[in-house]
Amino acid sequence: MRLTEQDIVNAVCLNMAERKGLKPIEVDVELMWDEDLGFSAEVFAGGRSQILTEGNLFEAIGQYLFNHHQMRVFRDQIQFILEEEIIAEIAV
Repeated sequence: MRLTEQDIVNAVCLNMAERKGLKPIEVDVELMWDEDLGFSAEVFAGGRSQILTEGNLFEAIGQYLFNHHQMRVFRDQIQFILEEEIIAEIAV
């Protein structure tokens, strides 16, 4: 299974909205990749900015797949790939 960059952004928006008691539309996410730091995201929610690590992205994707696709996946099943956009390859 493959998640597009938009799928990953949606997963992070849903996760952060739930954690902060906001509506998903109130959360903005920008995915990033850095040669030294790897994959991360900058989240704007509730008037604040926060940087999420790759571990946080794994958590958000895991919850998204469980809640919306009834799939239980573990971190070692998720691999981020940088192509024209950031995608997540899920080994099922």
